[in-house]
Amino acid sequence: MSIPQTAAEAIGRHVTLTLECIDRLYLNVIQPRLQIEPNVAWFFRHHRGEAYATAKVMSAMTRSFVAEVERFCTDEKLDLVTFERHQRKDDLMQERLKKFTKSEGVVFVGKAQERARVVRTTTRRTKDGRTFPWLSMSTAMVNHYYFYCVDKDFGPFFIKYCSYFPYNAKLCLNGHEYLKCQLRNRGVTFEALDNGIRSCENPQRMQAIANGLSARKIEALWRKWSMILPSPYTQDDRKAGFEYQLFIQQAEFARTQVFDRPTSGRMFFEQVLKDNIDLGRPNTMQLIFDKTIPRTTKTRFCTRLVTAQVTPSLWLEYKRSAIKQYFKEGRALRTELVVNHTRDFGLGKSLHNLQSLRTLAFAANRRLLTVQTMTCDPVRGDELFRDLSEPVTVDSQRASGLKFGDPVVLALFAALLMFRHVPMGFRSGQLRPILEQLDADNPMSQGQMTYHLRRLRLRGLIRRVEKSHRYEVTEAGLRAARFHVTAYTRILGPLPNTLVDLNLAA
Repeated sequence: MSIPQTAAEAIGRHVTLTLECIDRLYLNVIQPRLQIEPNVAWFFRHHRGEAYATAKVMSAMTRSFVAEVERFCTDEKLDLVTFERHQRKDDLMQERLKKFTKSEGVVFVGKAQERARVVRTTTRRTKDGRTFPWLSMSTAMVNHYYFYCVDKDFGPFFIKYCSYFPYNAKLCLNGHEYLKCQLRNRGVTFEALDNGIRSCENPQRMQAIANGLSARKIEALWRKWSMILPSPYTQDDRKAGFEYQLFIQQAEFARTQVFDRPTSGRMFFEQVLKDNIDLGRPNTMQLIFDKTIPRTTKTRFCTRLVTAQVTPSLWLEYKRSAIKQYFKEGRALRTELVVNHTRDFGLGKSLHNLQSLRTLAFAANRRLLTVQTMTCDPVRGDELFRDLSEPVTVDSQRASGLKFGDPVVLALFAALLMFRHVPMGFRSGQLRPILEQLDADNPMSQGQMTYHLRRLRLRGLIRRVEKSHRYEVTEAGLRAARFHVTAYTRILGPLPNTLVDLNLAA
């Protein structure tokens, strides 16, 4: 077995298994109707028949919930563990999980004080001096109850309840654990990797199962266990429409590529770390996320190399989210988009947006690897360089070469990077001002514009939109533009100011 000579060879010929799967999913579980003060008052006064919505009635509801949790632990013979400060809860779960022998059930219950959004009662006065209670949303340090469980279909997960009104909760599960359970249940042989899969007898079926983790199945998991575990809300509350709903707080979408041996993967990853320090720039992030990043975007663009615990990782930050890459157990490359706020990508937080978020995330992971492979592969770069610089003839039409370093060619490729994100394509009239800025004293004629567009079209870098005078950038055009602009900036220096401004404006 030969050692790969390039990063592209390592990723193209020495990967034995590729898996795209949702990793950790952290969900907010809230009562949408009880997140504002007037609805809280209505809940206690009109639904529960209380005279006023005061701290006293909310405290009685809390005491009832806490007593039910303690009774549940006693009946099920479960430990109620008080977490110590800075104690890693997942480590304790892993220790107890080794001794858990049931196919599903509650492993243990934990208690910890954490800050939460709660409803407080304050006192206000009327103009004549009389006092009356008033509700307001605030934050406070209150007890939270962690229910660490194992489900026969999802594996280990936990549900956390706040012990004070409105009793918001959280659900945390892992898509790789779900996948392992499904493979075992269906009799598919596989070898586990730490939080992943190392090998599988039927990779296509495994990928299909991973794709099947949907919002509907996650909601079914919540409904099942919310009926088993203690709840602060009664059956009458649920019948009246006071139901919990699930929203995405944090989601991780992982692409795992297992190499035939550690040398192959390490070679690729170390070359990526060396050659991709500039990946965090706005123009590159536009390619990875396939969306326009306006100049007014309020975020910090950067690339971070993290060497914690001697395992290096590459981080590309985008608004409140990030793509990270690291090497697992010396065998698998993990490329993972961590979404900390779905609004970063124009999506709502509802769990029903999971499929759209999944499609976007995995596409971003693939584009990042494509950019890295092109950047690291001198062989593919040499072939692309020759193809671009030599003339071509297609259907008796000749197109001259796109010479490296030619200001007009550089402007054309910079424009392709910009127009890649225009949904309806671009017109000749939109490309002309970019080329004219290179030589303001000599306006670009229509014949010259036709010549440049033909050069790009015959090479397959752009294609004409049917029944229109618009053009759109192809995948080949995107790769060629990325290669040309990157090679120019690394060999000859920064882009001309005019092209930099145009690229950032895109």
